[in-house]
Amino acid sequence: MEALALERKAEQNRELRERLMQLKKERNAIILAHYYQRDEIQEVADFRGDSFLLAQKAASTDADVIVFCGVHFMGESAKILAPHKTVLVPDERAGCPMADMVNPIGLKELKAKHPNAKVVTYINSSADVKAETDICCTSANAVNVVNSVDADEVIWCPDKNLGHYVSQFTDKKMIIWEGYCNTHDMLTIKDVEEMRAKHPNAQFVVHPECRPEVVEMADFVGSTTGILKHCRESSHKEFIVGTEDGTGYQLRLDSPDKTFHFASKFLVCPNMKVNNLKKVVKCLETMQPQIYVPQDVADKARLSLERMLLVK
Repeated sequence: MEALALERKAEQNRELRERLMQLKKERNAIILAHYYQRDEIQEVADFRGDSFLLAQKAASTDADVIVFCGVHFMGESAKILAPHKTVLVPDERAGCPMADMVNPIGLKELKAKHPNAKVVTYINSSADVKAETDICCTSANAVNVVNSVDADEVIWCPDKNLGHYVSQFTDKKMIIWEGYCNTHDMLTIKDVEEMRAKHPNAQFVVHPECRPEVVEMADFVGSTTGILKHCRESSHKEFIVGTEDGTGYQLRLDSPDKTFHFASKFLVCPNMKVNNLKKVVKCLETMQPQIYVPQDVADKARLSLERMLLVK
């Protein structure tokens, strides 16, 4: 029965992929997929990437329709950077708990307390928060962005773990918001110690959204793209991976001769995994759900994203 179920699933996916190719051509659409998406979505994506790479692609694509397979704030960022394009998300329920941990009212209050500070906001945030931000960043360029700011004080939001990591590479005073990624923050020292005991020859690579004490244990610290690059180019053949398990698709694709163990079975973002191939097809069939950002919010938020894209 299990074999029959798998065969039927494979057949359904083939049919969905064929329908998707037809719809993409009809709509002049592009599929952008974050590295944390299900394998079935990454397989059909025109472009896979982390937040920074996908933001760049959204800003430069010639497609009329962008299907953004990620979470809601990513679709908002695409719409902000490409306001005249139609931006679809497979499931509008795919939110980000960390992005919800900061709101524009609270940020305005903090700005009032620190009038000389510039606001650097992680791209994992809502359009409303980006509109109250001087410059956005991603985990890939966070250090460079903070050091590029013309101020001695920086209000950083919303991820306290990434903020702590960045603070080690700047002389600026950082006022750090108390948000965190539910998935990365779950990884503990005990988890890593247990995995190292099982795989003593493996190198531990970690995302800076993890807790500081976990990050300190790492052989390599980097953004999702940084981790992928390191594992691809490293002479090591075995890795313990401290980031979301969707990255396994690209890791295995890049290095089929290497072995990857995820540091915890709980490194799964339920919000990213809400999307599936059937929903990708349906959103192109119905042209819903669409992402809308009010023009006044979008105009302010766009400045913070465009400033980010200029930082080398």
